[in-house]
Amino acid sequence: MSTNFNKPAASDLVIVDNVYPKKKYTVSVSIPEFNCVCPKTGLPDFGCIYIDYIPDKSIVELKSLKLYIVKYRNVGIFHEEVTNRILDDFKAACAPHSIAVKGDFQPRGGIKTIVSCSE
Repeated sequence: MSTNFNKPAASDLVIVDNVYPKKKYTVSVSIPEFNCVCPKTGLPDFGCIYIDYIPDKSIVELKSLKLYIVKYRNVGIFHEEVTNRILDDFKAACAPHSIAVKGDFQPRGGIKTIVSCSE
């Protein structure tokens, strides 16, 4: 397992004012080059992360999201945990009306994993 020197945190996500707070609209973000590390073998895991949220008073600035996501590349974490952690951090950062996160991971050992969570 890799050492977690610089773990991602909700505080890494920079928020900006939503200029349309009275409108209910969906922001969809995909991150096709997501990677982390298997906590059992230390081997890299690859996947695509999908985030769909309906903002309230703020939105997440995308450069900060990119920098937050890159921090996972050395983190030993299971697919289920990373998907839920991204949802929790995103929710803590911008308090959206609703959010859904899906992790679509590449097969490992002949098993493909897709994890979806929402609030």
